[in-house]
Amino acid sequence: MNSKPLFVIDASGYIYRAYHAIAMMTNTKGESTNALFGFIRSLLKLIKDFQSENIVAVFDGPDNTQNRKNLYSEYKSHRKKMPEDLGHQIDWAKKFCQLSGIPLLTIEGVEADDTIGNIALWAEKNYPSVYLCTTDKDMAQLVTDKINLLNTYKDNFILGPKEVEETFGVPPSLISDWLAMTGDASDNVPGISGIGPKTAADLLKQYGSLDNLLDQASAIPGKKGLLIQEQKEMAKLSKQLVSIHLDIDIPKNPEFFQIKSKQSSDLLEFLKSMNFNSLIKELGVSQKGEAKTYKLVDSEEDLDALISTLREAKTFAIATLTTHPHPLMGSLVGIAFSFEPDKAFYLPFNGNLGFQKAITPLKPLLEDPGIALFGHNIKHDLLVLKNNGIEPKNICFDTILASFILNSNERQHLLDALCLKYFGKAKPTIEDLTGKGKKQIGAQALPIEKVKDYYGEIVDYIVQLKAIFEKELTERGLKDLFETLELPLLGVLAEMEFKGIYLDVEKLEKAKEKVLGEIEELKKVIFEIAGVEFNLNSPKQLGEVLFQKLKIHPPKKTATGFSTSAEILESLKNEHPIAEKLLEYRTLEKLRSTYIEKLPEEVNPKTHRIHTTFNQFVAATGRLSSQDPNLQNIPVRNEAGLIIRESFKPEKENWRFLSLDYSQIELRLLAHFSQDPVLKAAFIQGEDIHRTTAASVFNLPLQEVTSSMREFSKAVNFGIIYGQGPFGLSQVLKIDQYQAKSFIQTYFDRFPKVREFLEACKEEARKKGKAVTFTGRERAIPEIQNRNPQIRALGERLAVNTPLQGGAADLIKMAMLEIQKELKKLGLKGYMILQIHDELIFEVPEEELEIFEKVIKHKMETAYLFDIPLVANVSIGKNWKEC
Repeated sequence: MNSKPLFVIDASGYIYRAYHAIAMMTNTKGESTNALFGFIRSLLKLIKDFQSENIVAVFDGPDNTQNRKNLYSEYKSHRKKMPEDLGHQIDWAKKFCQLSGIPLLTIEGVEADDTIGNIALWAEKNYPSVYLCTTDKDMAQLVTDKINLLNTYKDNFILGPKEVEETFGVPPSLISDWLAMTGDASDNVPGISGIGPKTAADLLKQYGSLDNLLDQASAIPGKKGLLIQEQKEMAKLSKQLVSIHLDIDIPKNPEFFQIKSKQSSDLLEFLKSMNFNSLIKELGVSQKGEAKTYKLVDSEEDLDALISTLREAKTFAIATLTTHPHPLMGSLVGIAFSFEPDKAFYLPFNGNLGFQKAITPLKPLLEDPGIALFGHNIKHDLLVLKNNGIEPKNICFDTILASFILNSNERQHLLDALCLKYFGKAKPTIEDLTGKGKKQIGAQALPIEKVKDYYGEIVDYIVQLKAIFEKELTERGLKDLFETLELPLLGVLAEMEFKGIYLDVEKLEKAKEKVLGEIEELKKVIFEIAGVEFNLNSPKQLGEVLFQKLKIHPPKKTATGFSTSAEILESLKNEHPIAEKLLEYRTLEKLRSTYIEKLPEEVNPKTHRIHTTFNQFVAATGRLSSQDPNLQNIPVRNEAGLIIRESFKPEKENWRFLSLDYSQIELRLLAHFSQDPVLKAAFIQGEDIHRTTAASVFNLPLQEVTSSMREFSKAVNFGIIYGQGPFGLSQVLKIDQYQAKSFIQTYFDRFPKVREFLEACKEEARKKGKAVTFTGRERAIPEIQNRNPQIRALGERLAVNTPLQGGAADLIKMAMLEIQKELKKLGLKGYMILQIHDELIFEVPEEELEIFEKVIKHKMETAYLFDIPLVANVSIGKNWKEC
């Protein structure tokens, strides 16, 4: 007998559960992978939790319901057809088991339950214990002192004979009788109509078995007895349907059920093809690295030799190590260099040389215009160097930018992910070097030899990635976009981040007092309406108050209870006054926690300014994003939000903020690309585009368009840009879907060229698998070919939105480059500090406002010449609120 237990996995159950529990996931081809990912995760967790060595994943066999359908033609007949994007995931799950060495069993014509049952009864005699990993209650009939059910989704809850009886009211030996009486809705097993679980359990306890119960049905008083007598044959049939068939031929060799060796190289390729990079390291299937030469530079002679070597190389990668994740907050600890694969140098500033002796000879090298630097997110390194008095003049490449431009639809562009993707190498993480939590070591205290190897590997892989990406950028025609737009913009963003923005902390503190007061008042009002005090930040308590105490009809239920999301509260605003107050509370609470309390913590103690980080490699459309803190998301639609904006102001006296933002830029691009005559004419003549649209859709003269008609048209105009359908529009306008559909139809009837353009965008994406902006920026949209209708619809929305939102993002980047060139040429004191999508903000001395306004407005409106005019609106203020 084996010394360790056997775990029998209901693989079909795991896969179906994962499919419905995990949100949309796709691989690089746009094929759904959510069920596969959930299955693998559950399997790995089980193996890790129980250190399993004996295991088998059991799948349903093909044509597996026929035997029971011969008994009852309606068996499982009501089940929906398998989702179109699930079948291939089941095949992949089997392939994963094969490649990872996990035994699997699928028998033609046999349901997984029957296979599991036969394995369990054989294994009971050959293993100390057997665990059936399933949530299927039918399996409870198999439980014995040695066979247990294991629910891995409920903290590995184990059901033995005692727990089965506590859960179902009958012991395992009566489970099939109990199921025969109660029926099974999921399998369409009829049972005895009118007999519920508790009644069934009570009767079985009284009569000892279903057979005895049926024999004595005539003696059972009242309605129950009549029901049982009338449905005696149905109960017998139901028992045949729910009973496990124990005549299945299964492997009976214990070696079959042992985990085998992984097929590492094939498993690695499989996981890479699924985009499951996070699993590669976990499964230990990354490729082994080749011999590397990483040299420590820790003497004057070594440093002189390194500088000479780098001068000769002329182009090399760098990576900086600092004591703080923000480039302007920490001290420089060391720099790694590389210019050819498998070789690197690490120069510590906390070694024998010391900081000054190490950095002084580097400055002329790194600032030499004839020396070209590259890196992975090199903007970070630029800011670190600039913070230490070094300003490189020549940045020739950035591997994170190149990765993004080549694969903007993918989320993972960090070096760890790229090493897995391109080299099959699970690179150590920074936590592997520094440790975590209380055991974490600061950068200054890290062993220099370990840092040398860690950072040497970083620059080594950057060199190798550069070679790959340069070739691919050229082959795909993306080199121009990279070299003329994104790479130069990197320098502009670095200057903006270095300048930062001033925050009046004292003013913000006053705002905090005001907001806290408003929050307390709102709490009182909410508790008064509710008639009870409770934790407003607890969804569970809030749900109980709304849907149990106040008896509000719940629009939506989740797996964990009733949803109290913002969307739900918004839908309840007209039903109960508490909903609006709760939304107000949440808005103020978010302002307090996210901005009012956090923003002062982001102020750099040396510069007294906030230095956000702008990312070029996050939003798939090419839009910039902002983090630490996110200054593109400061609220503007309520009084408290405006107070926060008022706290941002020029640091110096007699300076002002100058703001310019593109007017309705995406709609202007829609007019240009669609060539719709009405839209074009409206923009060329300077009309109110939403009023013009309303006039066309409602077939009225402009002067008869009401404000509500204009709002309807505005919602449709913007909905069109985001590929919104009738459901989305109905939610925005609070109308039914039929009305929304009719409104959209009328819109397209009036603007047929817009419809043609949108359909052309979708068709182009279907043919080529991507959407392209006017600059040539690509966004792969594999989702548009997915078999799942929801994912396919998402792909269509992306196909429509990308040329417009992505085009607007490219346009403002072009304008930023031209503006920066002109400002340097003119030698002005003012400077650009923020970009908020279609808006640019500058900090300018009063005497330069006139020239700034003229120059920037001109550059923004002529950054690219379309068929319709671009308009940049100007505002000036003593603070951000006034802009």
